[in-house]
Amino acid sequence: MLMDRIALLLTIIGALNWGSIGLFQFDLVAWIGGGTDGVLSRIVYTLVALAGIWCISLLFREREITVEHRDN
Repeated sequence: MLMDRIALLLTIIGALNWGSIGLFQFDLVAWIGGGTDGVLSRIVYTLVALAGIWCISLLFREREITVEHRDN
């Protein structure tokens, strides 16, 4: 569950970065990480890619249904 949330967060960061590239031609990760060839940028790009791959598994998992019982 924690890994799912981390992967989802990283995927959202990647999506927002791609959105900023598409809309404003501004790569936020490269700007923070010292360019597209910067070590920090490459680490973030790699983590986002791994998170995206992890999120593929979410499509094929059974959902847990939680039922709360309330006493009236």
